[in-house]
Amino acid sequence: MRYFALVLSVAIAHTLLAQPSPAYRITHTYVLGGDGSWDYVVPDPPQHRVFIGRQNRVMVVDENNGKLLGEVTGINGAHGVALVDRTGHGFATSGNDGAVIMFDLKTFKVLGRTPAAEDADAIIYDAVSNRVFTFNGDAHSSTVIDPRDGKLVTNIPLGGKPEYGASASDGKVYANLTDTSEVVEIDAQTLGVTRRWSTAPCKQPVAMAIDLTHHRLFSGCRSGVMAVSDYQSGKVVATVPIGDGVDGAGYDPATGDAFAANADGTLTVIHQDGPDTYHVVETVRTAPGARNMGLDPTTHRVVVVGGKFGPPPAESTAANPRRRPPVIPGSFMMMVIEREPGAR
Repeated sequence: MRYFALVLSVAIAHTLLAQPSPAYRITHTYVLGGDGSWDYVVPDPPQHRVFIGRQNRVMVVDENNGKLLGEVTGINGAHGVALVDRTGHGFATSGNDGAVIMFDLKTFKVLGRTPAAEDADAIIYDAVSNRVFTFNGDAHSSTVIDPRDGKLVTNIPLGGKPEYGASASDGKVYANLTDTSEVVEIDAQTLGVTRRWSTAPCKQPVAMAIDLTHHRLFSGCRSGVMAVSDYQSGKVVATVPIGDGVDGAGYDPATGDAFAANADGTLTVIHQDGPDTYHVVETVRTAPGARNMGLDPTTHRVVVVGGKFGPPPAESTAANPRRRPPVIPGSFMMMVIEREPGAR
């Protein structure tokens, strides 16, 4: 019996030692408070700032200490932010009135308002063409803006409902089409759609990240997978399981890790073994509803935002037809997730 117990103890110890220790953990949680819902989280690596859409404004937060540095106001339905250091201008989508707000990157003062289209949502900057691209969900289009003066260039029909997108830094811009489960390619110079391909078996792709070295796109899908596309050949090369309710994604070229922030309160960490081979290395517990994230590639920090929720209402109302649980006032927070030194 003693021999059996000893063998069992050794086997258990060996199993525990064989299990990899978590590489990522939440190192800081900053309670930012403030009213309103939230959406895209956009890091500003040169300044180590984070821009967070908060319903009627954009919060600007110091990534290092969680201090509120200022706010961009006058927004009706805040979603995404694009930062253009070349011109010193930032651009924030105002989705409820189909507009884009141009602001000063130093003072956060509003400088102008550009008409976009219905449901102006995500927004990115393409440095090669020196243009800003919005992705307008209900309008099924992309609005192109000159970042120097904030003037409208054109609207590009996309043939589906776009969510987030990415610049390939080669004259091409990509976006997920959530209703048709496709990726669409835009020529940033000629301002037209040049290709599209299916993300199957992924359905409802929303979040997007990009690997410029290996020419891969990561589409986080509401069907519970991340689809990896070779954007040169225009096809999906791998899928990996992720959590439920994804809305944010990232890729860190220094570690080869991709991330999916999910509404079920998890951050899925995926390692790139090769351009076409991936596996989930761990799942980090965050907070329920924390489905928006940003990645600072200079510090390798993942920033996730969320809040605390009360019980869902018993009945639907005009203001809350989906009976979503209310956010507890003052509970909005920013979680900073970092990789353990020497991990893996």
